[in-house]
Amino acid sequence: MFIGAQVSLYPMTSDFVNVIMSSLKALDPYRDKLRIETDDISTLMVGAPEPLFDALRDLFACAARQPDHVTMHVTLSRGCPGEPDDPICRCETLTRAQGLSLSERKAKAEEAVRAAPALGIVVDVQFSLYVLGQDRHMDEIYGCIDFLKNSGTFLRSKNFCTRLRGDAGAVFETLCQAFLRFGPAEGHVTIDMTASANSPSTR
Repeated sequence: MFIGAQVSLYPMTSDFVNVIMSSLKALDPYRDKLRIETDDISTLMVGAPEPLFDALRDLFACAARQPDHVTMHVTLSRGCPGEPDDPICRCETLTRAQGLSLSERKAKAEEAVRAAPALGIVVDVQFSLYVLGQDRHMDEIYGCIDFLKNSGTFLRSKNFCTRLRGDAGAVFETLCQAFLRFGPAEGHVTIDMTASANSPSTR
């Protein structure tokens, strides 16, 4: 399986270069667990979902500790049939998810969010989950929505997406569980998400 994310960070400040470069240092602990490639538009991270979402969380949290408004756009994908398998993407959670009922997967997802570390940084996220290549994909999406409403990070539904708000630890764990637990374990699942912190619009 191939699991990865294309990530772009947007600090709303004239000192954006310093914010981006200093925030990228938050990825250093993950460089032996993920393949990380940066160019002038985005950063590609390839690897198992747990370190991948931890790296996304820490990257955004580092930028959000600055006082300025910052956003991050991420496109995540697992199981794309057009990508080659990569051993670095091995994920025991996906393997164990095979054969579990939807209700069992929702319960495990909620448990994981409750155990997430608190970072002391409030973030807002909107995201969409896409379960591709199967007939009953809406069953998985409705199951995910039920999980989100019980996650403690649910803010509201919007057209085509869901809003989350809360501590960065819980919010990014919610995203990780949505990505891991819904859709077939070997199937193609994607997430499109935008994170925001320190927005003047919410003050």
